[in-house]
Amino acid sequence: MGNNVNSFENSFAEYCGTKHCIGVANGLEALRLILEGYKTVGRLQEGDEVLVASNTYIATIFAIKQAGMKPVLVEATTEIYNFDIQALEKAISETTKAIMPVHLYGQLAPMEEISKVAKKHNLLVIEDAAQAHGAKNENGKRAGNLGDAAGFSFYPSKNLGALGDGGAITTNDDVLASVLRKLRNYGTSSKYVNELTGFNSRLDEVQAVFLNIKLSKLDSDNNRRREIAKRYSSEIKNKKITLPKWNGNEDHVFHLFVVRVEDRTDFMEYLKQQKVGALIHYPTPPHRQEALPEFNSLSFPVTEKIHNEVVSIPMSPVLTEEEVDRVISVLNSW
Repeated sequence: MGNNVNSFENSFAEYCGTKHCIGVANGLEALRLILEGYKTVGRLQEGDEVLVASNTYIATIFAIKQAGMKPVLVEATTEIYNFDIQALEKAISETTKAIMPVHLYGQLAPMEEISKVAKKHNLLVIEDAAQAHGAKNENGKRAGNLGDAAGFSFYPSKNLGALGDGGAITTNDDVLASVLRKLRNYGTSSKYVNELTGFNSRLDEVQAVFLNIKLSKLDSDNNRRREIAKRYSSEIKNKKITLPKWNGNEDHVFHLFVVRVEDRTDFMEYLKQQKVGALIHYPTPPHRQEALPEFNSLSFPVTEKIHNEVVSIPMSPVLTEEEVDRVISVLNSW
């Protein structure tokens, strides 16, 4: 809560193109605090429904539940691993009050279509931008400035990562920002004066120092990620591997480069033998998780297909051309 946090908040707000940035402890709490803030200002209340993609990381859903609201899962598509817009509109009920799109893997959700649906039904749009630092739409607006508010994570592996946990909220809403600055720090506006029932969710000064340094390199790092993605997209030619759909624009910052294969067990073993790193983001969809028993009986065939087939191959701005060559060669030989 010192000068370094204040400096980073100003820098990141300017970078995202928003009026406000509020540093918090992590990405999960960024999303939860947005919902808590809207409860405080009277825009949301406990029991309200929030629409969220069924193939997101489970933290998005936890944030909604922890704020006392009801997550409503909406089926995804295999095109961009995001909302099926028709399914989204069908899921709206009288108690639906917000949509929480997730810019999964670093690719912007279809925000224009989502915003139209939200405007039509008078819904808030809260971005989960935890994986999309710096992504831009065709008008040059960045993730974090495409809805009513947005939550970011600065977990070390993110495109903009701290050396430990960290997060932030961006918004253009003056009233919401004022409330959030209190909520993150025990509900105080000055020391020992508690106006709200708040939380302990502050961005650390040390992490803010590193984030400020790394922010100046974020665009160049994202450009390098896209350069690698262009090579993967044009040079991986294996009919058994489905590549991500991407138009080559800056709407994707490739936090992850995710391919799909039907025989994933064999593929993962092959990569291990070839000493090419790979991870699965994510092996189990949220509605199949033990922590969410209320969703266990639901069926989302597209989401289940995605989770059964996705594999994240090496993606980092520090990859050398030789390492990229090696990844391409190995995948083409499978």
